[in-house]
Amino acid sequence: MSTAATLLRGATLVTCDGADRVLRGDLLIRSGRIAALGKVGAPAGVRVVDATDCIVLPGLVMAHVHLCQVLARGMADDLPLLDWLRRRIWPLEAAHDEASIRASAELGLTEMLLAGTTAILDLGTVHHHDVVFDACVRSGIRAVGGKTLMDAGAGVPKRLLERTRRALDDAERLERRWASHPSGRIHHAWIPRFILSCTEGLIRGAAERARASGAVMHTHAAEHPGERAAVRSALGADDVVLLRRWGFFGPRASIAHGVQLSPAQMKRLAADGTSVVHCPSANLKLGSGIARVARMRELGLTVGLGADGAPCNNNLDPWLEMRHAALVSSAVAGPGALPAPEVLRLATIDGARVLGLAHEIGSLEVGKSADVVVVSVARPHAAPAPDPVSTLVYATQARDVEHVFVAGRQVVTNGALATLDAERVVRTAREQAPRLARRAKIA
Repeated sequence: MSTAATLLRGATLVTCDGADRVLRGDLLIRSGRIAALGKVGAPAGVRVVDATDCIVLPGLVMAHVHLCQVLARGMADDLPLLDWLRRRIWPLEAAHDEASIRASAELGLTEMLLAGTTAILDLGTVHHHDVVFDACVRSGIRAVGGKTLMDAGAGVPKRLLERTRRALDDAERLERRWASHPSGRIHHAWIPRFILSCTEGLIRGAAERARASGAVMHTHAAEHPGERAAVRSALGADDVVLLRRWGFFGPRASIAHGVQLSPAQMKRLAADGTSVVHCPSANLKLGSGIARVARMRELGLTVGLGADGAPCNNNLDPWLEMRHAALVSSAVAGPGALPAPEVLRLATIDGARVLGLAHEIGSLEVGKSADVVVVSVARPHAAPAPDPVSTLVYATQARDVEHVFVAGRQVVTNGALATLDAERVVRTAREQAPRLARRAKIA
């Protein structure tokens, strides 16, 4: 967990900067920031980490994830979206207590940090988000997130439904408590869940308060054919049209999924500066379809990458998401439609843009926060690695992550998590999961 000056020596540096530079040399971390790149040498008193046969890259950004759902991994398989929510996810979220949500968050954070994820956009459930933020602080990750806002909807359990004003006021209190956390790694987001569980007043209120505080706002939209049909039947228009009408758009707004977007809607989002987060594994598992990410990028949309929730994936592995993003784009738009360098940007600098943090993270540049991952390419499945970016996107696995730094603090060393006790986290999750399922009356 050291924050001492550190030199990563002899690596291949994949910068993800504006020129997509790939360098051979060293990276110096000092005072929590990237101090130098290239042939640096070893200043006196600096700890040296041998990065021979390694790629050093920016910390990965998971721009759409649900820490509150990780404990439900394996409890909601093989269902379409609306049934998945009503029969499994909402009852499970409604059954959370502080112990179970802490166990869920810690399990997800452990998995993601060990895989090289250093920043997340987390969608909470309605209650207990202070517990989630506390787990994020203790884990060392950088987190943007907040409670989910819900004040309407068929099949929503009573415990997840709040009065509109109360939901907004409670989220504002959460923002005041955490926005100035001394770690500097916690950022509040305004998160109406999706248009079928929110009134117009809730979405307008969230958008107004997000703009007043400068926070990001995030929701689910254009995800599944059944969802889109239900929205049109209930409200007479598509969700992205209504979200924009109600004030949910702009450079600090993002939607998860976007599978069902029309070309005209993509153009509108791009013109507004609204971002999209691509969740390929979850879209495939829920049968939602395949987002046209190559087309989105051609139209100027910023696109990040997410795993979504563990019950609809069932991994929180950024390397799998990168590989799937590349492969499904090739399947729908031809080989190379979304080439490896662009895929890597989804998981780094473009993900940072979605979080509103591109000035701080997402690329290896002098002065930026030292959110850095060291990946070994010495194992047989990654060799011979002639193209480091291709190797990262198509061949790298979570087990290849050797070291992880967040704001210069080393949180993973030689593949072991230094902040949370991984064995205890898994043991606690195994104790809490069946209790949660019993409370939710999930067979």
